[in-house]
Amino acid sequence: MILNRRLQDFEFRKEEAVKIKINDAVVEITDGLTIAGLLAHQKVKMPDMVSVQLNGTIVERDQYPGTPVSENDAVEFLYFMGGGCIR
Repeated sequence: MILNRRLQDFEFRKEEAVKIKINDAVVEITDGLTIAGLLAHQKVKMPDMVSVQLNGTIVERDQYPGTPVSENDAVEFLYFMGGGCIR
């Protein structure tokens, strides 16, 4: 009886979603993701080869786990490719 009462009193909170832009596409993500979480959420292949720009600023890789992504942020995944000249 006490357990049932406690469950009835408990308010369940639906996970909130926020909209951000990733490479100019509007995407809905779970609120509270960090850049590291966003890379995993978006299933980015070889995330160690991707640089991330958040609202026009490059984020240092060691800051990915602690940098949150918020409503209306603009995120760019930047893939740098090496190359050379063809002779």
